[in-house]
Amino acid sequence: MPHISAGQFKGTPLIIPAQLRPTETKVRQALFNILGTFVEGARVVDGFAGSGALGLEALSRGAAFVAFIESETDAVMAIRDNLARLESELSHDAWRLLHLDVERGLHELAKSESSFDLIFLDPPYHTEEGKKALNTVVECAILAPVGVLVIEHDRRTIVPASSGPLTQWKQHRYGGTVLSFYRAESLP
Repeated sequence: MPHISAGQFKGTPLIIPAQLRPTETKVRQALFNILGTFVEGARVVDGFAGSGALGLEALSRGAAFVAFIESETDAVMAIRDNLARLESELSHDAWRLLHLDVERGLHELAKSESSFDLIFLDPPYHTEEGKKALNTVVECAILAPVGVLVIEHDRRTIVPASSGPLTQWKQHRYGGTVLSFYRAESLP
């Protein structure tokens, strides 16, 4: 059974609806190893959240706040159940759950929240949803100036080299999965 791999909630099992393709544990661990201490105290968006595994892992590793965006009802229920497992140790003001599609969710967050340090996008593979969400992040200007955006995608999916001020600065491949990292062009 998938579980939170490190941090305060390490070992907590995660409920994952059968129809979802969760981020593999090894990919999740690699992602957070790459990000390192950047996660501590960060404001995070988990877009296309699924079971909420990426956002929950971020909270476990010291993120200050996570906004989960998910449109599928079964997945939203799984996120709620996974958050309930941490209820006694997790403040209710440490997270927000939006039962919306990612574009609408990002627009809602842009209206009601300050900017985010880290945005995870794990769209359904073999779709254009990741590109659309990347463009929405730029349109909403929701990523902090020194923030990082990560898109998880299939190795055959081509993601843009840049969008607005965001430029892809590295990629890591794990079998058929690729993590593409974006940040503002002006950063070294």
